[in-house]
Amino acid sequence: MSTFGALGTAWRGLSAAQQAMDLAGHNVANVGTDGYTRQRIEQSSIGAPAPMGLGVAGPQAGQGVSVDRIARLGNALLDATARATASSAGYDATRATAYDGIEATLREPGTDGLSARLQSFWSAWHDVANRPGDAGAATALLGAARSAVSTLASGRAALETQWADTAAGAHDTVASLNDTAAQVAALNTQIGGALARGSSANELIDTRARLTQSIAATSGATVRDESDGTVTVYLGGNALVRGDTARPVTLTGAAAMSGTAASPVRLEWADQPGHEVGLEGGTLAGTLSVLAPASGGSGGPIAEAAASYDDVATTLAATVNAVHRAGSATSGTTGLDFFRLDPSLPPARGLSVVPTGPDGIATGAVGAGALDGSNADAIARLASGPGSADARWAAFVTATGSAARAVTQQSGISDAAAASARQAQLSGASVSLDEESVNLIASQHAYQAAARVLTAVDEALDTLINRTGMVGR
Repeated sequence: MSTFGALGTAWRGLSAAQQAMDLAGHNVANVGTDGYTRQRIEQSSIGAPAPMGLGVAGPQAGQGVSVDRIARLGNALLDATARATASSAGYDATRATAYDGIEATLREPGTDGLSARLQSFWSAWHDVANRPGDAGAATALLGAARSAVSTLASGRAALETQWADTAAGAHDTVASLNDTAAQVAALNTQIGGALARGSSANELIDTRARLTQSIAATSGATVRDESDGTVTVYLGGNALVRGDTARPVTLTGAAAMSGTAASPVRLEWADQPGHEVGLEGGTLAGTLSVLAPASGGSGGPIAEAAASYDDVATTLAATVNAVHRAGSATSGTTGLDFFRLDPSLPPARGLSVVPTGPDGIATGAVGAGALDGSNADAIARLASGPGSADARWAAFVTATGSAARAVTQQSGISDAAAASARQAQLSGASVSLDEESVNLIASQHAYQAAARVLTAVDEALDTLINRTGMVGR
């Protein structure tokens, strides 16, 4: 190797040290950047040139260092774990939020809940039984009845509103999912092109990783790295993103909770109507489970809660009317209903009180006289029993509370697992200022040393070129 070759070696050392310092500065600058993965320069030594012609034989020094690439220090296994745990956490958190909303409509235990309203209703019947014909007791009864009816109607309406809000949120989530998938496809194109040209695409890969984690948390999707630098995103076993193509999805089904029995809300492929997307987790899967129709206690929690409200309303109307029809009002009228159900509305919202005054309340037995309160007493006793409205409501509240507690606990476990996986991911990918400081100092010393080599070679060449043969002159 010639003396001039040593100049190239020194220059390559300077260049490598300069790039290392630049990269250390880049890492430090992004210490707080969300989703940034630290980078490192990968170097290799350049061997001695092959001898040519009558070149010098024997061992020769190498030609310095080569900067091969700037590596992104991510961990595929930790990334996959973070995506999977984010998917589970998203699913459980969505269901926990839904149960929180359902429990808020119950207002149990408390003075505004249906249990308290029903107790006041049955207590008012006892007062009427003790004071048949008393206008004050009758008026109090009608007020307590309307209060119970109002509580059922408002609770049922709140569930319908919750369902509608959840469905609207699901449509927004699907739109966001399609947009994110399109961004990943576009990044695939940019990354593939950059790698094919030999350029670094680390920042683009960071952006894509952040987007694919968002997709996983939303839909439970899985990600596979391809050999050309692109990724394929799978949703239910089918490709949502492949190369530069994103396949959109759409939400179908009923626009209101009342229509879910005939047309459940589903996620389908937009290019293949009727083909359902098989979700395996994520907030979207949790949302669809919440929006599912009632199915005998195993359906969507909102629809099941609404069905329980309707069941309590139907039971209340049926049991009270059955006894009320058998009694007689103070006017001697018989066969009167106390409650009415509007067939055009759900029972909990269509329930209303028929009597408008004391004359419409059947307080006594037929033929027993205006001061008989036996029928009112029989209605008051309807509060107890396994098939009563109170018992059905209590069973529903208990079941809802147990389910909500279980879902909340599971959500806490999933959140902890996701946080742990995210921390493990960050521990390997995030920037350490101490480590970068050490790398910066090492690169600085390497640069100074390479500069000294360059100076020494320059001086040697100056002596060789300009001073050879001048000794003794």
